[in-house]
Amino acid sequence: MKAYVIQNGTYQLVDTPEQQPKGRQVLVHLKTAGLNHRDLNIKDRVGSKAEPYILGSDGAGVIEKTGDEASRLEIGEEVIINPSLNWYDNTEAPPEDFQIVGVPFNGTFAEKILISEDFVERKPTHLNGKEAGVFALSALTGYRALFTQGKIKEGETLFIPGVGGGVTSFIIQMAKAFGARVITTSRDSDKLKQSEKLGYDRGIVTDEDWKIALADEQIDLVIESIGGATFNKSLDVLKKGGRIVTFGSSTNDEFTFNLRSFFYGQYKLIGSTMGSREELHELIPFVEEHNIKPLLDKGYPLDDIDTAFTHLESQKQVGKIYIHM
Repeated sequence: MKAYVIQNGTYQLVDTPEQQPKGRQVLVHLKTAGLNHRDLNIKDRVGSKAEPYILGSDGAGVIEKTGDEASRLEIGEEVIINPSLNWYDNTEAPPEDFQIVGVPFNGTFAEKILISEDFVERKPTHLNGKEAGVFALSALTGYRALFTQGKIKEGETLFIPGVGGGVTSFIIQMAKAFGARVITTSRDSDKLKQSEKLGYDRGIVTDEDWKIALADEQIDLVIESIGGATFNKSLDVLKKGGRIVTFGSSTNDEFTFNLRSFFYGQYKLIGSTMGSREELHELIPFVEEHNIKPLLDKGYPLDDIDTAFTHLESQKQVGKIYIHM
């Protein structure tokens, strides 16, 4: 079985032994797998350990074999992988044993994955195989940030910097389906144009003065994932008493903001990460009802996964990059 691993501090495409399902495990023959920005950071986390770790958090395929205690799914069913392990109920924060598929748990950049049936779901009916392979991590992260933590309401205005990423693309579509107004940004005016298909109401270029450009807007909720480069700019355009949710940081994690201005403004700062299986079970019928799909950028064969990583690092994609087996 071919698999893309981190081993001895380097990325390698290797042959690994295929394991057989036991108990409540299932063996999924993967057809596609999605790249996420977390994949770029695994190398620093793992270091130079000799043990190989299979990368990848998103994937879709077909049930090939089941353990003798597995009963939820049948051989031959099309499924997606739930990358959020051991988080069953919608709680305030993930449980202590929460993990994400793809280090330290073996991931989806492989021809097959062995996983508990608890973390496999039937493929959403409206998605094709490529779309299903990039769906779960981004959509689940966006769903929790927007609904559980952000508590978006119909008619509110959402500001979400950084159009074109997997999570932001889902958030924009879900917010519009729910009846919110959506404003977004990009460093690239061409990317803004290409992303109009997501249905956002207004887009501005990142280099603009946001306070001037958005002076006529009443922004109820900001969802931030860029970090230090934009956090204060986002806070500046949020209405007094508004909410700001952060689920990531693609720039610097540490920065300063004016605490006095923050508490005088009565702002609410909320963290978010991934989501529970309960939320995934809410998400799937929601996206099916509203025909919400991931925006696809480009696909690569597993043998050319290094090129896919280079493309991901460039940040030039509009939508999700995927691997096909």
